[in-house]
Amino acid sequence: MTPAEPLRVAWLTTGRGPGSYGALETLCTAIDAGLPVELAVVFLNRERGEFEATDRLLDYLDARNVPVESLSSVRFRKAQGGRRSRPGEPLPPWRRAFDEAAADRLARHSFDLAVMFGYMLIATEALYDRFPIINDHPALPDGPRGTYQEVIAELIGAGSEESGCMYHLVTGDLDRGPVLSYCRFPIPADPTACVPPNATRAEIEARPHDDEIRARGVGRERPFLIETLRALHEGRLAVPAERPLDLTEQVEAALSRGV
Repeated sequence: MTPAEPLRVAWLTTGRGPGSYGALETLCTAIDAGLPVELAVVFLNRERGEFEATDRLLDYLDARNVPVESLSSVRFRKAQGGRRSRPGEPLPPWRRAFDEAAADRLARHSFDLAVMFGYMLIATEALYDRFPIINDHPALPDGPRGTYQEVIAELIGAGSEESGCMYHLVTGDLDRGPVLSYCRFPIPADPTACVPPNATRAEIEARPHDDEIRARGVGRERPFLIETLRALHEGRLAVPAERPLDLTEQVEAALSRGV
């Protein structure tokens, strides 16, 4: 890729809800406005007819003439006679076989980088050893692992004063691959005082403070995506990165412009 060429991106998503739809729509809007990025292909682990939200995303991609590869992980699992993945247990064998098939689909297209956003499967080496893939995670590089619910619960339980978003390389170390970029935001003081040491995650999630932290993170996800891709195209950031790039200033500036 030269500076005159766009960054060619493969987008991996499950397309299960408004968050993943909105992020892709934001990226396309930014591309239309001049962001030097090209969607080489969108890969979905669902197929048309499985879920209404995914069909809506497929309709959007069809209207934009974006190349799409769909491979249903549910149908693949059933055809293989495999069991569902269980938290805390090794991934069942069919998961690697699925990633091999997904990698073959992606290999039909030429791209510089793959981006996971709202992709609800944990990747195996059959996928991440074949392509450079980055994933967004709703925490700072030294922050909690897990889902956003788990991250927020840990932040509240620890009385943390800040959080953030980061992009990291996908590896076998879940949520701990080498970090490319991050942004920070302050966590507002909890008006309901400290959390009891024995509070359950459900009790923490029921607090209004939980919603505020989530809203601050979600509000930055999309400009953070755009600024990370911009930095990659401009050469301010590489994969892997020599050191993580702090994009807080750029993200806050985008928010102030209403982007």
